[in-house]
Amino acid sequence: MAVTQVDASRPSVRRYVLGVLVVVYTFNFIDRQILSILMESIKADLQLSDQALGFLAGFAFAAFYATMGIPLALWADRGNRRNLISIALALWSAMTALSGLAQNFWQLAIARIGVGIGEAGCSPPAHSLISDYYPPRERATALGIYALGIPFGIMFGLFIGGWINEAFGWRRAFFVVGIPGLLLAALVRFTLPEPMRGSAEGRAASDDRPSVMETFRFLARRRAFVHLSLGGAMAAFVGYGVAAWFPAFLIRTHGLGTGEIGLWFGLAMGIAGGAGMFLGGWCADRFGARDTRWYLWTVAVAMVAAVPFGAAAYLVDNPYLALLLFLPPIFAANFWQATSFAQAQGLVRLRMRAMASAILLFIANIIGLGAGPWAVGLVSDLLAARFGDDSLRWSLFLFGAVNFWVAAHFYLGGKHLAGDLARAEDAS
Repeated sequence: MAVTQVDASRPSVRRYVLGVLVVVYTFNFIDRQILSILMESIKADLQLSDQALGFLAGFAFAAFYATMGIPLALWADRGNRRNLISIALALWSAMTALSGLAQNFWQLAIARIGVGIGEAGCSPPAHSLISDYYPPRERATALGIYALGIPFGIMFGLFIGGWINEAFGWRRAFFVVGIPGLLLAALVRFTLPEPMRGSAEGRAASDDRPSVMETFRFLARRRAFVHLSLGGAMAAFVGYGVAAWFPAFLIRTHGLGTGEIGLWFGLAMGIAGGAGMFLGGWCADRFGARDTRWYLWTVAVAMVAAVPFGAAAYLVDNPYLALLLFLPPIFAANFWQATSFAQAQGLVRLRMRAMASAILLFIANIIGLGAGPWAVGLVSDLLAARFGDDSLRWSLFLFGAVNFWVAAHFYLGGKHLAGDLARAEDAS
């Protein structure tokens, strides 16, 4: 493995690496989520049902994204993480552009599968890299900054996708967002340093090569990880379901166009979501430094507090009031990401870090990304006989209650976190 001899403690190096990875993750979510703003146009053009669209937004992507993350994380724990990110970025960008050539459901499904395989090689090695640049007391904040790529990517995807769809059609939108990623892949390959493992903590990685099952068994014995992974999965179940279908809800229930939705919903996702990503990590580091339980309890509080606002957003008749009411749920929905992945890095040995992220992503995305958009579409279809075009509103309304389940897991995970972190450090 080629390792760049670089001082990982230098602020300029750390800021550059983190900044580039934020841009990479932004492209990751632009290419992943642009489908949501284009779904109504694709539905009309390819004559697809809501359930088929939910499959494209969910299982077609998530099954391969989550599954391929495991072997790619094994590569990251044993090889060069920077090179893996570069190759993965080039692959998913090319497959996004090819989505614009699809002529039927199956061609689009194959393209989405390709996007999923490529994107599987992004976050596990990125989390591992960031953990070698930032010590534990700063790690949740750093990963919160990295996770800004999610709201930024959704925001720009909605902006670009909404306006290009109205002006030129949904096919052109896929080309515009896919091609620039190929240039970014070259920047990553030739400018991003690969640090020594454990440098942020002054530790040296052993020569052991833990297997997938060894890492899985190691984490399965940590009750904090079990709860944070299940809580993250259910948070993703709601979050991805809503992100995929909220634009369609605004079209069907409130009559907005994709350009207007791209502007206002994109701003909501970018600003409120970005604030939630950053403050989720910052609050976890601030309160968790005093009491380890609050690394996860901050998520439980945010989730419960947001439920009434989400329910009200689906019930009001004014689309702009609905968007305003939806800001707290967007904010809270992003609280779990940074601290969950930060604690996962601390719960394992050094050469398990990328795999720990991959396992957490596997659980969260099979349940969340895979089932969330599909389940919202399925329930909408089931409710259509009673509610007609308003069925999507009530489907989304029902899914908001799942956030109480999310909060319960993060509360229980927080109770076990201190002991599990101590055991993981002893095992290293």
